[in-house]
Amino acid sequence: MKNNLLFDFKVDKKTKTVFVDKEFAADLSLVWDAFTKKELLDQWWAPKPFKSKTKQMDFREGGMRFYAMVGPEGQEHWAIQKYKSITPKSNFTYLNAFADKDANPDLPGSDWDLSFSEQNGKTTVNIVIVNDSLERLEQMIEMGFKEGFTAALQQLEAVL
Repeated sequence: MKNNLLFDFKVDKKTKTVFVDKEFAADLSLVWDAFTKKELLDQWWAPKPFKSKTKQMDFREGGMRFYAMVGPEGQEHWAIQKYKSITPKSNFTYLNAFADKDANPDLPGSDWDLSFSEQNGKTTVNIVIVNDSLERLEQMIEMGFKEGFTAALQQLEAVL
């Protein structure tokens, strides 16, 4: 059954954009919660062997999530998500940027736009990630973003 679920990952260098479409065999409320509640996010957001550790999360417009991806030797890679708009259970947007351990962002970052829809008991998440520069997009790809994010989404399937 799982193999029949939509998964699409596209990179458009011209527009400096990554498009990710993923379908889950779960209802909308559960998938929404998995993206917006720290106790669920930390179960899947980092690809193994990394773990996600949220230090602060305030899911509201103007709020932010400050978290680290913690490696097997304990090394921490910090990032922030600053929430810009939230339409409950259908869409939210945020600025994502790497940060230091004190939550000072390493700008510029990338703008994420996540849309959620449900049909026939399956929830589709459409993610559009716009980078401010081609250089940042290429850096993301070189760091293994596609492989890491794909692995994280597979972990989310297991959590759901």
